[in-house]
Amino acid sequence: MTTPSITIVGAGLGGLMLARVLHLHGIAVTVHERDESPTSRTQGGMLDIHHDSGQVALRAAGLTDRFRDIVHPGGEAVRVLAGNGTVYVNEVDDGDGGRPEVERGQLRRLLLDSLPAGTVRWGSRVTGVRALGGGRHELALADGGTVTTGLLVGADGAWSRIRPLLSAAEPAYAGVSFVELELTDADRRQPGCAAVVGTGMLFALGPGRGLLAHRETDGSLHVYAALTGPADWLAGLDGADPAEVRALLAGRFADWAPELRALVTEADGPVVPRRIHALPVAHRWDRVPGVTLLGDAAHLMSPFAGEGANLAMLDGAELGRAVAAHPGDLETALAEYERALFPRSARAAAEAAANLELCFRDDAPHGLVDRFAGYAQAAPPRAEATTA
Repeated sequence: MTTPSITIVGAGLGGLMLARVLHLHGIAVTVHERDESPTSRTQGGMLDIHHDSGQVALRAAGLTDRFRDIVHPGGEAVRVLAGNGTVYVNEVDDGDGGRPEVERGQLRRLLLDSLPAGTVRWGSRVTGVRALGGGRHELALADGGTVTTGLLVGADGAWSRIRPLLSAAEPAYAGVSFVELELTDADRRQPGCAAVVGTGMLFALGPGRGLLAHRETDGSLHVYAALTGPADWLAGLDGADPAEVRALLAGRFADWAPELRALVTEADGPVVPRRIHALPVAHRWDRVPGVTLLGDAAHLMSPFAGEGANLAMLDGAELGRAVAAHPGDLETALAEYERALFPRSARAAAEAAANLELCFRDDAPHGLVDRFAGYAQAAPPRAEATTA
């Protein structure tokens, strides 16, 4: 039977994974992306790709070998420190590959390169959508054009234009905000900062605040200064002078160890304020003919479970396989996909919400230290760790 036309809105990791899996099954798809090109904006920092989600999707996409070529050696290392510099966890990367680190932009490029030319329509911004009946939908585009499709997939992130077709839920502020900072060429220019971060991920935590950092493949350090509090504390920081923002942040960490405070004061790149939002933990919707969601559009959560990108890719792979298994019966495919999607995303969202709380509670960093100890009890430790 013939598969109806398929339209994906959003060329993030989840939308591209869906397009790739459908392509492997000989099913044509069009992806509409508002960005003007693949390089029109940065794609964020490092991602750890989990064996039971992101890596499952990459296998379904036939991209495991090419994925291994972009893995960052040493990137699975993790350090957990208190604000006074005390080291509680120091796990090295033993190369077991359970959660290999890759740069998000490289992973997106891998997926883009695996698709036929023209699959992604760049600079194609969706401004509206309406149901036509019978599972068909019409998209209105910023250039004045329209697109009619038999299957519409919202892969368009936190503020999805497709989600209102299915759900009235909107993202809510999660109680914590980040300011992103960058230290370039850290080994040479800021060796103390490079040493405190290590080869992978750093969590430096205290009550209500933290410095999260990871080493990128080019030797730079990507830092997130995290502060709990009302959403409006970031007001006025958009477009502010970076030196002023760094000074403000340094004041918030004035009593921390100098080697940690330097992650803020010595940053030399742009500063990007970000409020963290999340959809309800158990977000779901009733089946609506001809449309579904994946990734952040379906289950936006805080980054404290490390599952956002992984689940987006798994969503894309699972939806692609369901459509391929039922090419003439999209409603069966969508119902099958959503039955697995809802409990899977609810578990991850609950973990993310719980981890956010424990990372910044009054005894921080001990909540996260205890969580790592629990992981170690569940499986043989992959590396040496120190606890205090």
